[in-house]
Amino acid sequence: MNSNSVSQHVVLFEEAGQRLDNFLFRMAKGVPKTHIYRIIRSGEVRINKKRADASQKIQEGDVLRIPPLRVAESKAPQNDYLSSKISAEIEILYEDDSILVVNKPSGIAVHGGSGVSLGLIEAMRAQRPDAKFLELVHRLDRDTSGILMLAKKRSALVHLHEQIREGQMEKRYYLIVHGALPVSNKSIPLKYPLLKYLLPNGERRVKVSHDGGQASHTNIRVKANYLDGLCSLVEAQLKTGRTHQIRVHLQTYGHPILGDDKYGDQALDKVLKPKRLLLHAHHLSVRQPKTEQKMTFEAPMPEAFKKFESQ
Repeated sequence: MNSNSVSQHVVLFEEAGQRLDNFLFRMAKGVPKTHIYRIIRSGEVRINKKRADASQKIQEGDVLRIPPLRVAESKAPQNDYLSSKISAEIEILYEDDSILVVNKPSGIAVHGGSGVSLGLIEAMRAQRPDAKFLELVHRLDRDTSGILMLAKKRSALVHLHEQIREGQMEKRYYLIVHGALPVSNKSIPLKYPLLKYLLPNGERRVKVSHDGGQASHTNIRVKANYLDGLCSLVEAQLKTGRTHQIRVHLQTYGHPILGDDKYGDQALDKVLKPKRLLLHAHHLSVRQPKTEQKMTFEAPMPEAFKKFESQ
């Protein structure tokens, strides 16, 4: 979002329901709040081409017009370098005229803001200057690796969001959690209502709340135990797509994910020494927006996971 030109952002399924000002605070972290409120009041920020109030709730599919947020000219060469570096690290799994599917490494944010000047979507746009439309279909947390889908047409984005709403997009993740869980092919349903909130510094957090929390459902299967039961490999299937859903569900279940600096167990992490958040989106099934053909994508387990498997 930090740019020298006006940008547009299509609100994702996972971003809907936030106040406009809170969304901009998070996306443009470091920009003074007074400046955010000024550009909203002046009409420089628009929702679906209309003026908006700071308290207006953004909805999935809304198109936000974001004015330039004063990136210094001296940063432009650095951003060009970062764009090339990020693009070089991203493996393209599939591409056609409607969609682009990539394998995102851990440590790369999906978009700029929240303490980073440039994210995956900005880097991909910079590498494809002739692309008239390129938008994220869904999100992955910065430290989560794996399959991420982008839409190359607005019609494709609308179609894919409809599949997400109707539960027709199948997403599965590998994760390694603290503690021994019984290995079984039986699915364990985790259904904890989740509520988003902000820390005083503006960072997002999520907690289980039966008072105002959104219904959330994750199915897990335990695949293996590692290190004599100190940790377990789990596969999770999302039935809903809430922010930080898998991370908070496993924390609440009593088996936090290794390397989770927000919802994990730092004392146990010091024992097992994971080098990253051990959460990886390995499987995505979806209908191609144009042909309706079912497509399945796989991203192999990263080396950070295999380290525990081999011990």
